[in-house]
Amino acid sequence: MDLYEYQARDLFERYEVPVLAGIVADTPEEVRAAAEKLGGVVVVKAQVKTGGRGKAGGVKVAKNPDEAFAAAQSILGLDIKGHVVERVMVAAGADIAQEFYFSVLLDRANRSYLSLASVEGGMEIEQLAVEKPEALARVAVDPLVGIDAAKAEEIARAAKFPEELVSKVVPVFQKLYEVYVGEDATLVEVNPLVLTGAGDIIALDGKVSLDENADFRQPQHAELADKSAEDPLEAKAKEQDLNYVKLDGEVGVIGNGAGLVMSTLDVVAYAGENHGGVKPANFLDIGGGASAEVMAAGLDVILGDPQVKSVFVNVFGGITACDAVANGIVGALEKLGDAANKPLVVRLDGNNVEEGRAILNEAAHPLVTQAATMDEGADKAAELANAR
Repeated sequence: MDLYEYQARDLFERYEVPVLAGIVADTPEEVRAAAEKLGGVVVVKAQVKTGGRGKAGGVKVAKNPDEAFAAAQSILGLDIKGHVVERVMVAAGADIAQEFYFSVLLDRANRSYLSLASVEGGMEIEQLAVEKPEALARVAVDPLVGIDAAKAEEIARAAKFPEELVSKVVPVFQKLYEVYVGEDATLVEVNPLVLTGAGDIIALDGKVSLDENADFRQPQHAELADKSAEDPLEAKAKEQDLNYVKLDGEVGVIGNGAGLVMSTLDVVAYAGENHGGVKPANFLDIGGGASAEVMAAGLDVILGDPQVKSVFVNVFGGITACDAVANGIVGALEKLGDAANKPLVVRLDGNNVEEGRAILNEAAHPLVTQAATMDEGADKAAELANAR
């Protein structure tokens, strides 16, 4: 889960990372009041989960409350890369002398942590990595050791921080790592990390991504979720403990195992090229279990998507045999009743496949069509979706 900037700021403050005062506001009137409370120069910043806010007009400096009010009027409702601004943060202004970059993230390829740092902050890190890769230090972090004072100093020197600033950034790097570990994050990024005219190091703009797999030990993270921005189908699937991701297509996909589902998405997309360009509508992995309850929950989510025109159930029987899967499908259709109103193509293979196919044949449900292979099933599902 990605946090909004104001949530990251609050998290940093809790871990004693140096930040500036910030107030969240939803209306121009609230922005004016926030600017009056903070006093002096403020910055009105769009709260959206995407980069490039400044270039899109989502960040404006205001010298007084009236300017802050006007800035809010222009920012609220602004569309930034498909994200509509509904909230802003009014932050205290900063006397910026220099801008830096720092992050710690999960290095999946090496199954470790990685710190990125640069004395050239402010610009998008992807741009910096391409245009000036030599300016971006990459320092591996051992999860068993973390970023202690020695590692923080190593990062600062690798990033070519001026000698007089090393002792100032080291404790900030350590605090940011405490955020990373303490909150089970996969990314903690500050861009820019600034040196003020008074000589202070401040985390001016933070980005934090939390690992939802750790929610069981971070119950407070539920309060950080933006319910209004959450896809209702994904929220419904989450309540049912289903591994579901909404896509922009017409063929619903259910499979058991992430690898099989990913392959199914590719095959459906390929088959769709011959049937009006239809595409997969979702990723849904029901895992090893395919009981009537699990199958019904999956079908209920998929059939609730108005874009879905057909459903392709692609299951390989392993620990859960095909006859159990078939019984699950039949039971799910009975349970859903009239809510099941779109054609299903079912491909079963693996353990007890003949028994599973026999169960579906005997049920003879008018919505169900069986396919012998994955290619055949994908083609039929795409054909049915294109015909509706």
